[in-house]
Amino acid sequence: MPEYTIIIEKAEGNYSAYCPDLPGCIATGSTIKETIMMMRVALALHIEELKEEELTIPEPFTKAVSIEVAV
Repeated sequence: MPEYTIIIEKAEGNYSAYCPDLPGCIATGSTIKETIMMMRVALALHIEELKEEELTIPEPFTKAVSIEVAV
């Protein structure tokens, strides 16, 4: 089962997420946990739609890391 990286951003009043490897696949939620849950649903639906349209499903390649920066 492929693992796709998602980016979660704090918005005004909620959180939003997107997947760099699957352009157009987005979700929102009132908490980070809810946003992740909604993104799982969005990813599954997005991939299913690509399959139905007989389009190539992009392999996951994006990785995200957090780094400390001295200021």
